[in-house]
Amino acid sequence: MSLRQSSNYLGPAQLWTLAAGPFVLGIDGFVLAGLLPQLANELGVSIAQAGQLTTLFALVYAVASPMIAILTGRWERRRLLVLGMAIFAAGMLFQAAGSSFVMVAVGRIVAALGAATFQANAYAVAGVLASETTRPRNLAAVALGTSLSLVAGLPFGVAIGSWLGWRASIWLLLVLALLVGALLGSLPKVKIAAIGFRTRLAALRQSAVLRLLISTLLALTPAYLILSYLPSIVPDSGGMIIIAMLCFGAGQVIGTRLVVPLITRFGDWPTFLGGAIATPLVLILLSVTQQSSVLASLSLLLLGGCVGVLIVPQQQRLFSLIPDLAPIALGFNGSASYIGSAVGAGLGGLVLAGSPTGWLAPAAAITAVVTLGLVFALAPERTTAKHPQEHSGRTEDPS
Repeated sequence: MSLRQSSNYLGPAQLWTLAAGPFVLGIDGFVLAGLLPQLANELGVSIAQAGQLTTLFALVYAVASPMIAILTGRWERRRLLVLGMAIFAAGMLFQAAGSSFVMVAVGRIVAALGAATFQANAYAVAGVLASETTRPRNLAAVALGTSLSLVAGLPFGVAIGSWLGWRASIWLLLVLALLVGALLGSLPKVKIAAIGFRTRLAALRQSAVLRLLISTLLALTPAYLILSYLPSIVPDSGGMIIIAMLCFGAGQVIGTRLVVPLITRFGDWPTFLGGAIATPLVLILLSVTQQSSVLASLSLLLLGGCVGVLIVPQQQRLFSLIPDLAPIALGFNGSASYIGSAVGAGLGGLVLAGSPTGWLAPAAAITAVVTLGLVFALAPERTTAKHPQEHSGRTEDPS
């Protein structure tokens, strides 16, 4: 990959600084899900309506991420990371100060634009400032920021929100975003060589790339269906919702830590497929155990592990497939992930609108079975021998 930077690789401190961004974004991505009843009551909307704030964020991110990646392709990456975190902080300010559902929704839109600017570039920087052998480790370290947010940050944010009100959690996120923005100055400068506009769009014209992006969307949708309405599944008695979130986050941390040796031993596609197979099994278990908060939390631990195993293999597969277009590909992959979040939240809202809350987990399990079949059918690896031309890792610049 052609690029210019002030350092060839990221040091440990710089890598964890980069991971701090997804940590903050990860808290924001799900903290409102843990405070939906409180937020809905204050803003005067139903829980299902409040849950659509997650859908709004996800849709804006999904549309904005590839567009931002294309429009800012010539920008220096460290500057872009700082800008993304600053925009995200502005979104937090809108939400914390918003006096109506509309104002909070505007804040979600602004925050999504900041997250879209930051997230894909964080993975791109981690990927390009690494050797072929250390790239999975770097990508996993950045993904671990999101996982740790679910273990440490999200339950803490929910606890703060339950104690001082949901707006207090948003103010806390604003402070954290400003702090991370200041720390990003320690990263090396990275400027990826300019790539023509038509070449950037060419990534989407590759069948293998489209298949991977659709697989990301499908594989994550069932888990997001559960996470978007977790308080409706786990009764908040004795702080069980916080314990449930801790379990899910701990599972994702474990999955993210295990994914690198799994990729090293089995490869990207088998590791991803294993996570996709495990997901419906765990959701069936959750359907059976949801009446017990303790057993449901243990099921959520396993579900978090599945999500942790699903993310990094997709990024690694895209890096291997089109290395010269990695930032664009990761932007599209981030969009696919957030579309999965939006679809999951939307499906959950439909289930809640027409059925008791006990149907959320079975609906997620059924969705996971369907998506597993589609993920297997879409795998580019199954057609590599028949269509090798679709898997070229280089793209000529026609512009």
